[in-house]
Amino acid sequence: MINSKIEEELNKQLNREIFSAYLYLSMAAYFESENLKGFAHWMKVQSKEETTHAMKFFNHIIERNGRVMLEKIDTPKINWKSTAEVFKDAYEHETKITNFIYEILELSRKEQDYATENFLQWFVSEQIEEESQTLEILQKLDKIKDSTGGLLVLDHHLEKREG
Repeated sequence: MINSKIEEELNKQLNREIFSAYLYLSMAAYFESENLKGFAHWMKVQSKEETTHAMKFFNHIIERNGRVMLEKIDTPKINWKSTAEVFKDAYEHETKITNFIYEILELSRKEQDYATENFLQWFVSEQIEEESQTLEILQKLDKIKDSTGGLLVLDHHLEKREG
């Protein structure tokens, strides 16, 4: 049976992952409204990934004989001033998620919940990738600045992301 403190934190993270999917879907909607289909596609793939992450937490809680507690999901931001601002928000969001994962990992070590510690190792590696991808795009957008051509080339490139 899962420790109640661990169960509570895993449920919080499950809900954070659902919010992440919702946030990325909102970003996709923003890009659709800007006619940047490649950026929208990238965000839709990201949203699906976050849903998969949420389900990993869901399944882990269930497998450990815990109780999944779904919470109200806040409305995500819907408007941005620029493409770069969207990716700045995405990068900052991923760094927050990384820190939450680390906090749960520390708790699992403190509570000697080795199964959860092992489970979270996948997320530690995944967060490296999540942060790296969003930062790379943000850095490219910084180089592009106000170049419409550069933005459209990047949009075309992001349309090829597989999900």
